Amino acid sequence: MSRDQKLKEDWESLVSVLSNKFGDGETLQLDAIIYLIGVQELGQGYKKFEKDDKINLMHIAICKLLEPFGYYEFEFFDEEGWPHYKVLDNLPPLKSGEQTVLIKEAIVLYFRSKKLI
Repeated sequence: MSRDQKLKEDWESLVSVLSNKFGDGETLQLDAIIYLIGVQELGQGYKKFEKDDKINLMHIAICKLLEPFGYYEFEFFDEEGWPHYKVLDNLPPLKSGEQTVLIKEAIVLYFRSKKLI
């Protein structure tokens, strides 16, 4: 099985699991999954977040997801418990489709490390 086919199957399986658990009958989109990861990494449970907080949660998720690839490194938790990361390496220029593949691969690895898939 090719790497791309394996990623596609893993991604579809993961989306199904997450959608059943969090989607209220809807299939979760990529940005919703990134948001869920941000909430998980913040570690304060689900609550109402302001728009800026939602953007910050997605940023936390992206940093966490790309940390194993050497792009970010966890630095510290601030006084409100929000994690902060530092940039280790800039992402190479990627086309939109390439960005999507990278982030899906990172999400699959993240949930595999959590033993969800």
